[in-house]
Amino acid sequence: MIGDIVKVTVDRPLGSYHPEHKDMYYPINYGYIEGIMSPDKEEQDAYILGVDEPVKEFTGRIIAIIHRLDDVEEKWVVAPENLSFSKEEIIAQVLFQEKYFQWEIEM
Repeated sequence: MIGDIVKVTVDRPLGSYHPEHKDMYYPINYGYIEGIMSPDKEEQDAYILGVDEPVKEFTGRIIAIIHRLDDVEEKWVVAPENLSFSKEEIIAQVLFQEKYFQWEIEM
């Protein structure tokens, strides 16, 4: 799975707010991979790193998987094929949402 190329449909673009938790700001693009179902019975969620403007969709490489230890969800981390990020860089960019959970990163 890590290293695979996927297309992410963005439903929470960079600069937007969570539809239910109005104080949660999205500093990165966030969306889902259509047709891939996750354990929560929704399509697989994905963070997009390395894209500094709001987008509607993005095709990139899975560079990491965030396994939530206290939730059924996983989050995929997707980036442009020519970019890489360290574990620390990934954490810094997804902490706005992941700070509410216990998790580990697989790279």
